[in-house]
Amino acid sequence: MEPFHRGEVAVQRRMGQADIAERVGRMIRPDIPSVAAGFLAEQRMVVLAAADPAGRLWASELVGQPGFVRAVDDRTITVGTRPAAGDPLHEALTHRSRVGMIALQPQRRRRMRVNGESAPEGAGLRVVTDQVYSNCPKYISRREVESYTPGAESVAVRRGAELDAGQRAAVASADTFFVATADGDGNADASHRGGNPGFLRVLSSTRLRWPDYRGNSMFMTLGNLEVNPRCGILIPDWATGATLQLTGTAELVWAAETFAAGAQCSLDFTVAEVVERPGGALRWGPAELSPVNP
Repeated sequence: MEPFHRGEVAVQRRMGQADIAERVGRMIRPDIPSVAAGFLAEQRMVVLAAADPAGRLWASELVGQPGFVRAVDDRTITVGTRPAAGDPLHEALTHRSRVGMIALQPQRRRRMRVNGESAPEGAGLRVVTDQVYSNCPKYISRREVESYTPGAESVAVRRGAELDAGQRAAVASADTFFVATADGDGNADASHRGGNPGFLRVLSSTRLRWPDYRGNSMFMTLGNLEVNPRCGILIPDWATGATLQLTGTAELVWAAETFAAGAQCSLDFTVAEVVERPGGALRWGPAELSPVNP
């Protein structure tokens, strides 16, 4: 089986990085190596990407004590919780779903990604893996956990069709967000984007833009968007545990005048729905921005 679909190959070639992608892509494997299993067992948070019953893509954050995510064999990961009521993926993940998952460890600037199929199991999920691979530490802001208070979890959410003034300010100040995409067959992927505050630009109450910085050259996010424009964004408020979830569509923009410093291209995101959760259980300290941010 080829590691890349036609959208990924098209972007790799346009960027002149197909040879690099071929080499880097050899790290993608269906099974979970022991080092990855150990990494998962340490994590306090993961982000899942999946489609809701209407086919819209969302990214949702799940948090817990170390061990709430663990590899139980070389192709299976269990997650001890599911998105709560009010989360856009609450209903979808009570059924079998194609999911992407990213485990981010801000303390050590480490991350790994998993793509596969999830099924409900008790109060949580069981994920059978198709793709497992690590990513480099580029653009990850370092943070330390300050508190974990399960009773602080909030299911009350605010919904809208556009960003209000407070939400626009939160977007403009973000140094991190997560992206949910899927290929033409619905295979979902979750990825991380980081930069200096302001790298995620607010163009209007329904339009955002962000730069694509040089990464691993596989272009899984951009390749998915090449064949399927549906997209979800999760913007965490690290200090309070709040999250801002957006769904809509994204397009690759190749006009050089739209590029920010250090960017290979731009992505324009059109908002279709906004879900704001006002607080959460896991809270983090201030950011030490990545030294490689443009």
